[in-house]
Amino acid sequence: MANTIFEKQGGTYTQVGDYMLPDLLPAEEEKKTNIGVWAMRHKRYLKQNHKVRYYNLLTSGKLNSYLADVEQQAQQLFLRQVKDLTEKENITEKLKSENQMLWVQKMNNIRNQATEIVNAEIIYTV
Repeated sequence: MANTIFEKQGGTYTQVGDYMLPDLLPAEEEKKTNIGVWAMRHKRYLKQNHKVRYYNLLTSGKLNSYLADVEQQAQQLFLRQVKDLTEKENITEKLKSENQMLWVQKMNNIRNQATEIVNAEIIYTV
């Protein structure tokens, strides 16, 4: 019979001496998820600004799958934004071969714009 909220949500305890400690380590399948730079930024944001949500995800064992989903969404949005912005500003391989420094400047600008969009829409929101 589940007596605590943690047990009702599927959590388990391990007895260490006289104490019952919650098992907070993720399951094996949770350890295999792909966590990249976007997910790590979102994790840090949750941990600093939305502690209740962060610890709820952590104790329920859903944190890594949630972060993997955030990583995938952010990566797709970033690539889509870079592609759209390069087409919009007409940055081509021809420009790259003719004027490499200008191409690098424009691509860095586009990359920074796309990063700001991803940060605003996915990383720093809940």
